[in-house]
Amino acid sequence: MYTYAFLKTSTIPLALPTGIESPVQIVGTDQLSAVVEPKLSKTKLDTLQEQNETLIQAVFAHDRVLRELFLQTTILPLRFGTHFASRQALLTHLDAQQQKYLEAIAHFEGKAEYTLKLIPVEIPVPPVPAELKGKDYFLAKKQQHQAQLEQQELQRKERETIIQQFATVCCQYRISSNAGDSEKMYLLINRDNENQMLEQFRIWQSQYSYWQLTLGEALPPYHFLEA
Repeated sequence: MYTYAFLKTSTIPLALPTGIESPVQIVGTDQLSAVVEPKLSKTKLDTLQEQNETLIQAVFAHDRVLRELFLQTTILPLRFGTHFASRQALLTHLDAQQQKYLEAIAHFEGKAEYTLKLIPVEIPVPPVPAELKGKDYFLAKKQQHQAQLEQQELQRKERETIIQQFATVCCQYRISSNAGDSEKMYLLINRDNENQMLEQFRIWQSQYSYWQLTLGEALPPYHFLEA
């Protein structure tokens, strides 16, 4: 049984979206439920993962379902491809892990994840004049190199300041280095503090010359769940 997320059993009906292939449903107990797509079998899921374009569409659909649910209630989002052997296997899992999941849901109540992207700004170093020769040339090259080192150090210190400042406005944060020079900082923010955080972000955005800052939209807590 393909499963998207866990959530507290709601007394108010949720607007359930269409999943990867068919409408999703709620399966669960009196306290804890799961959002599932019963018609998406494990065999069909394996077939989707063998087709690159279809797989990408399925991943987008999975994420869309999570976002639509997140707008309505607190959820524990599951990774794409999460599947239980049967309805009973899912219910057994929910029963065994109920206390842990309910505590996690309570922890994320009223919170959202934001992605802060830090992109280093390249600050050009003045070139060495072509007319310099001999000792003057090598002295200018040494000064150029020293200027580059100083800028790198200033950029490093500015990064540390950015992280410290954003850490003061969020409940938790995670840092993820990309393959390139840019970095992502995942922030867990109380929704009540959202406007304050956005206002502060705009201030910080204008203060730093060595980093370009971008902030994403409110998302489910993808990067704050235990394995």
